[in-house]
Amino acid sequence: MSRFCYPLCHPVQPCRFLSILCCHWGGCCAWTDLPVSSCRCDPGWEGKYCEQCVRMPGCVHGTCHQPWQCICHNGWADVHICEHELPCQNGAECVYEGDGEYSCLCPEGFHGKDCERKTGPCEKAGFPCRNGGQCQDENGFARNFICRCLAGFVGALCENDVDDCLMRPCANGATCHDGINRFSCQCQVGFEGRFCTINIDDCASHPCKNGAKCYDRINDFDCLCPDGFTGKMCEVSTPEPTWVTFYLPANRENNGKASGGGLLKISVKEVVTQRDTGLSESQLVTVLVFGILTAALVLVTILLMLRNWQRGRQRSDWCKSPSQAARKLQEQECQVSILNTVMIEPRKTTEL
Repeated sequence: MSRFCYPLCHPVQPCRFLSILCCHWGGCCAWTDLPVSSCRCDPGWEGKYCEQCVRMPGCVHGTCHQPWQCICHNGWADVHICEHELPCQNGAECVYEGDGEYSCLCPEGFHGKDCERKTGPCEKAGFPCRNGGQCQDENGFARNFICRCLAGFVGALCENDVDDCLMRPCANGATCHDGINRFSCQCQVGFEGRFCTINIDDCASHPCKNGAKCYDRINDFDCLCPDGFTGKMCEVSTPEPTWVTFYLPANRENNGKASGGGLLKISVKEVVTQRDTGLSESQLVTVLVFGILTAALVLVTILLMLRNWQRGRQRSDWCKSPSQAARKLQEQECQVSILNTVMIEPRKTTEL
């Protein structure tokens, strides 16, 4: 068995009469090999000839002119909405207005389509939230209201703009300008970027000439010039050294022989270099160390000489004894001690 449908209602012989009716109501004629034919309806239509529209699901006491409609019968719309659904809240009275419409008579202190809102703190205060803040009071049933602020504002009424420059986000001496939930940095000369953290490369344009090496600075640059060039950008060529001839006077005494005057050639560059040359840091340290050692050696020598002088004086006083018997013995010992003092002690001092 096969089934065919002709949406354009071709006058097929078994469906010649039905095809006209089916097409009129939005269907087509379906027929089989048997002499049986029927109408095949489009979605939203039903009936023998597809002449009835399909009502909205749940539409009991109503009808339709187009598919999926529900046109209530008289006396059913108000009962269905106001008595069964009870849309009005907070003791409001429901009034049917026809065509499925209704209205609510709200008691004092309530409003809204279904009287769901109460005249609460927000309305009594005149919706006081500022700068776009939203006043919330649980549809009027809260004891107090609160303001939900937009980003960038704080305070009980969202009245204060947050200082976005408080954390000092701008670097390198930049000036911070506060905005609404944002900030901007006005950079110092030589810096860029949102936070002014990028040092502009002043060597990017290759300002140094004649093969000089460029070193970036803050809003500046330095050029390390090669030999023969000078200037800010090594653009000036230095002149060749100028030689100056000096005549030296003749030495009258040179191992008994007189010598004639000589010639000394020295460049101006060498003279300037020699004048500007000073002791380096390492040379100063070396001179200082040798000076300290020399002073210490002189101090030790002086102390040894004072010590020997004191010993010689004590021995000479001991030699002056009143006993004549012991004087001779003491004279001999004194002579020996004096010789030892003269011969031995200076030798030690000399060795030191």
